[in-house]
Amino acid sequence: MAIHHLQTSLDDAAVLQLQAGDEVYLSGVIYMARDAAHKRFVDTLNAGQTLPVDLRGQVVFYGGPGPAKPGHAIGVVAPTSAYRMDPYATVLFDYGVRGAIGKGPRGAAIRSACQQNRAVCFSAIGGISATLFACIRSAEIIAYEDLKTEAVQRLVIEDFPLLVTNDAHGRDMYAEEVEKYRALLNKA
Repeated sequence: MAIHHLQTSLDDAAVLQLQAGDEVYLSGVIYMARDAAHKRFVDTLNAGQTLPVDLRGQVVFYGGPGPAKPGHAIGVVAPTSAYRMDPYATVLFDYGVRGAIGKGPRGAAIRSACQQNRAVCFSAIGGISATLFACIRSAEIIAYEDLKTEAVQRLVIEDFPLLVTNDAHGRDMYAEEVEKYRALLNKA
């Protein structure tokens, strides 16, 4: 497992160097959007219309913000269970999204979409919301304001800590780790 310091947006070279299980410290711009925004994204694309933000080459964070405290750009953020975005993520990867951040495992269609589109899925650890919050330098609602906490936000981040869970080579960190521990238990 390697450690990478990456800057958004992501290109082929950045994505193809990553392997399931690698640590990544991501800096630059990411877009926070959850279920309702993803549904609108896909509905918009399916209707042949333009998205309110060009997500090609970008990273989408499945997160939910808490209320901003005085002097802070945003409230504490927590990653959302990534599988909830699986019905939408394949369409967005086909569109050109290069990375997605959530928590937990993804389905087989996501592994295939990452491989076909040279994309990557990251996991943010659910219990470190305060650490994630400290990495956010600015936050701005840029689309779907009517969705309130599910509005699309443009976040500027610095050294946002992540793990590569699904790489562009078809590997899945969660599946590999489960098999590794299963083998250890069978030896006992």
